[in-house]
Amino acid sequence: MPVDPRCRSPQQLSQRQQYGKGGLGRWYWDFRDQAALAYIAPRDRCILDLGCGEGITLERLVTQFSGRDILGIDVMPENIAICLAHRLPARLGDLYELDLPNNSQDVVLFFEVIEHLQEPEKALAEIHRLLRPDGKVIIIIPNDLNMFLARLLTLKFQESFFDPGHLRQWTPKQIFRILLGLGFQVLASRNIPFYFWPFSLHGLVVGIKSN
Repeated sequence: MPVDPRCRSPQQLSQRQQYGKGGLGRWYWDFRDQAALAYIAPRDRCILDLGCGEGITLERLVTQFSGRDILGIDVMPENIAICLAHRLPARLGDLYELDLPNNSQDVVLFFEVIEHLQEPEKALAEIHRLLRPDGKVIIIIPNDLNMFLARLLTLKFQESFFDPGHLRQWTPKQIFRILLGLGFQVLASRNIPFYFWPFSLHGLVVGIKSN
């Protein structure tokens, strides 16, 4: 869970602390990331991790896609400090008004961010501006109820009752509609780890800039 100003829990949970515990949680995080990063093609040279949190996925990008132009951006100084402490390419930025040129990115990762936003369409419109023609946005959304149940079943009680400040529960179909309305085409969709959204923990949607 990222450091997030909208978190309504009295204590924050550190992504890196949770990931460092290993076990099933770490395996699943790796599995989820690899499912998403499989959509990054050899020709994709500029990759932006938008809402990079504490940089676990960003660190994976730097290792797996060495030689590419990779950047993480987050709104929280605490998150950026953690990324920089791990020598990751990250900086502060406003997700609604990014200081990056038009048509400058091949891929934008948007992992578990949209559910925190007051103006999700504005953020996705900004992503559309940044992407080159045929550039991709890779979106991951959590299924909050199933995440809660999975944590209970694995005896992760602190995580189960932690409130990360999600403002809305999204479904893949809702993501489809918002992408299509902003000038994207839906390139791919997958529910993780199961085929059907009602039984899965995350939804993965890939949009491609079509105009």
